[in-house]
Amino acid sequence: MNNDVMELIKDKSLINGQWLNAISGKKYAVFNPATNELITSVPDMGQADTKLAIEKAEQAQKLWAKQTAKQRSIILKRWAQLVETNLEVLATILTLEQGKSLTDAKGEVTSSVNYIDWFANEAMRINGDVLPPSVEGNFEFVKKRAVGVVAAITPWNFPNSMIARKVAPALAAGCAVVIKPAEDTPLSALALAKLAEQAGIPAGVLNVITASSGQEVGQELCANPIVRKLSFTGSTEVGKILSRQCADTVKKLSLELGGNAPFMVFDDADLDAAVQGAIAIKFYNSGQTCICANRLLVQDGIYDAFITKLQEALGKLRLGNGLQPDSTHGPLINEKAIQKVGSIVKKALEQGARLIQGGTNLPEIGKQFFNFTILADVTPDMDVFKTEIFGPVAAVYRFKSEDEAISLANSTNYGLAAYAYTEDRGRIFRLSDQMEYGMLGINTARFVSETVPFGGVKESGVGREGSVHGIDEFLEMHYVCIKN
Repeated sequence: MNNDVMELIKDKSLINGQWLNAISGKKYAVFNPATNELITSVPDMGQADTKLAIEKAEQAQKLWAKQTAKQRSIILKRWAQLVETNLEVLATILTLEQGKSLTDAKGEVTSSVNYIDWFANEAMRINGDVLPPSVEGNFEFVKKRAVGVVAAITPWNFPNSMIARKVAPALAAGCAVVIKPAEDTPLSALALAKLAEQAGIPAGVLNVITASSGQEVGQELCANPIVRKLSFTGSTEVGKILSRQCADTVKKLSLELGGNAPFMVFDDADLDAAVQGAIAIKFYNSGQTCICANRLLVQDGIYDAFITKLQEALGKLRLGNGLQPDSTHGPLINEKAIQKVGSIVKKALEQGARLIQGGTNLPEIGKQFFNFTILADVTPDMDVFKTEIFGPVAAVYRFKSEDEAISLANSTNYGLAAYAYTEDRGRIFRLSDQMEYGMLGINTARFVSETVPFGGVKESGVGREGSVHGIDEFLEMHYVCIKN
């Protein structure tokens, strides 16, 4: 690793502007999932460390909120510039700890720049309302102000951009933040915090707690009454636990949870475009995203042709170490992920699915690489229909009619993202009315940006990240009535 990379790889956590070890002295190792080589070790923090970070954040937040919106905006702009300047270094760190290709890592860091810059601008647009008086002579208005201390628990699949998407609006609103990054990918969070420090974000406003397990830290973040807002991205199962733990202190919640995204391809679709869309969103990050196409629903008339073209397209992808220039896709995050995906495929085959290609891990490349897999003749009664795969496995279902496709797509407790390929304009509008999802892409599979209100319905979560609505998640409305 070059000196620039080493400069931003931190082996301590950040609390109140100080780079600290855990109070217990414990550390845990961070490994490269492509090679299983040790990168470094970071503090294994617990409840006491978390409580300290929360208390320091509370002190810092009061001063941070008193700064003008313009002052906060200027500092966030500097942070965005520093992230952009260090794009290559941050992308390398991301690939080292998470495994995705360097090209995808650069794209993620660029996305982080965009989120920080966007919310730096949104800081200047926190507006209230002057109300018509309810009683003659009254002066009544509504103002918006920071919710207070925010806890952010972020995932390993997007360890850079998920922090930017949560932290930037929180800071813009005048909140202080305690971040608990995923145990597999703490280094991107620490690198971003280092750059935030350089940008002039005051001590205590941004804190990072690293830990090998989220349980003890998460419990303190949820139970501590100083924390007024929790933003979490992760599984629905964990999201429900955190929600219950936050109930006693009635925290404001943003939960971006699991998905079971349908990808519908109708007979009238541009088949080549649909295949490229499936490649882009099913296999992005080796299938490890919450908005990955989880169920490929293909109409009768083009079913076989779609599978043939999908197999041909997969032949152009290359699994390997993300730092190698010819690698398009990287490993799964850990051995547990390999075991889970392998088990899903095995069960689907036992239940009658037909293996077109793949279905196995690839130890000749590395312990955590799983082959690009296509399963045909999958039916809704199979376990794979109800399971978020989180791996490079395309499960392809056959449908006959539009009504059947919509019914199959909506027959899940999840409602994050959905996709459809069709040239029928009437159908497009029917889908926009009937699909039970927070986000719907029609004839496109990649639509996420800082301008999009990202989030789901049903058990896929509450709240929205990004867009003009994203900062509202970190604000509270206060009504004031002045009697003359």
